Amino acid sequence: MEASIIKIGNSKGLRLSKTILDKYNIKDKVELILEKGRIILKPIDSPRDGWDDAFEKMSTNGDDKPLMNDLFEDEEFDEWK
Repeated sequence: MEASIIKIGNSKGLRLSKTILDKYNIKDKVELILEKGRIILKPIDSPRDGWDDAFEKMSTNGDDKPLMNDLFEDEEFDEWK
């Protein structure tokens, strides 16, 4: 596939079609990997974006409590010694 380099202000850029952006799940940023005379564009996946806010909200609402106890009533650790 051939793509043109376009002028963007004092810089130049590469325009990617919506089809390519959708197919490779490219949002706002890509990682540039420079390797043996090649430039590789890799989508930046941020699956944990927003987790800090979600954890803060859970703490504020008291939703961050364990769902079960650390130890079961019949659990004996003496036998592990």
